[in-house]
Amino acid sequence: MKLFAISDLHVGHPENRQAIVDLPPHPDDWLIAAGDLGDSLEQIDDALALLTGRFAQVIWTPGNHDLYTVEDDGPRGVDRYQQLVELCRRRGVLTPEDDYPLWPGDGGPHVIAPTFALYDYSFRPDDVPEGREIAWALESNLFCSDETYLYPDPFANRRAWCAARVELTEARLAEVAWRHPLVLVNHWPLLREHAKLPAVPRFSIWCGTRRTEEWHRRFGAAVVVYGHLHIRRTTLQNDTRFEEVSLGYPRQWRQRRGLQSYLREILPGPSRKSWLPW
Repeated sequence: MKLFAISDLHVGHPENRQAIVDLPPHPDDWLIAAGDLGDSLEQIDDALALLTGRFAQVIWTPGNHDLYTVEDDGPRGVDRYQQLVELCRRRGVLTPEDDYPLWPGDGGPHVIAPTFALYDYSFRPDDVPEGREIAWALESNLFCSDETYLYPDPFANRRAWCAARVELTEARLAEVAWRHPLVLVNHWPLLREHAKLPAVPRFSIWCGTRRTEEWHRRFGAAVVVYGHLHIRRTTLQNDTRFEEVSLGYPRQWRQRRGLQSYLREILPGPSRKSWLPW
């Protein structure tokens, strides 16, 4: 019995959806789906149906694409998130709003904590003033589609929604901290130093919040699972293993290898020789 993780499946791309269809069954294993399953409710439901048919338990946390509202009359912000939570529950998928499960398999026991912390543009250089982040990104011709499709309603802005999510999540993590080792899951990286994208460095402002940078130490995380960057890698920091588990867009992975080779083993865990970009 193993715990695997993957993120950024983006099933709106036919090659990515087919990869899930071709994935062999894992009837005894659990899967963390760490955000960005798709851009629409239909895509996300389709992805969840496929994944729950292959794994004994699926655990989900939202990514920015999951939260998009592309329909003029669709639910926005918190209402969109709640719609996704209810969709997951109908499929038997655990979410950040459910009790954190205790991993009973190999390498356990661990508490698996899916979280939703969003971002607040604070992954910026210290010399970029608050409120100037998007203008700073535009200087490099960067503009994230979140600014068009990811609404913060009923919060005034994403900073406020992020602050509320961080406060709520910290209270929940404090309740379980140190009872068992923690597998901490968030779509966005927890550490600013992990939000380095060589091709588009100023995209970092859409990649997380400095408010989470002590979570792995503060709450006793053995493993942190994240995605969003589409840069797969394993790193060790402060005795915590960090796993970036993105699949990404079709050009960013090799279809001939199949999805199986991109599933990251979280527990009992990969061998040390595989702690390289993969």
